[in-house]
Amino acid sequence: MSYRSVTPRMVVADPAAAVAFLVAVFAATATTPEHGPAEVRVGDSLVLVSGVSAERDEFPAFLYVYVADVAGTYARALAQGGTSVEAPRETPYGDFRAMVRDPSGNVFQLAARKA
Repeated sequence: MSYRSVTPRMVVADPAAAVAFLVAVFAATATTPEHGPAEVRVGDSLVLVSGVSAERDEFPAFLYVYVADVAGTYARALAQGGTSVEAPRETPYGDFRAMVRDPSGNVFQLAARKA
């Protein structure tokens, strides 16, 4: 997978579970090299997921993710063990948005631009 100038990374206690959440909720694709972080493609973006180590403490992410269906993605996240931080709602700046926390502690703002 190609890396960008800025590539978000999650450091979690259970990388396999975090990757499974991303795949189930966002229809992401993932590769898990033997050495190094999992590389997860969410839409057109790459997210790295790695486990806690002597060099890295757990460090969840806060990601703003544009999706085609906010309510559907929000429902999938809850079905996969996520918790609601903010139910789907209109924002004054043009996004329809919701927010969830995954079981690893990562927070995702799910958004779609209003027409």
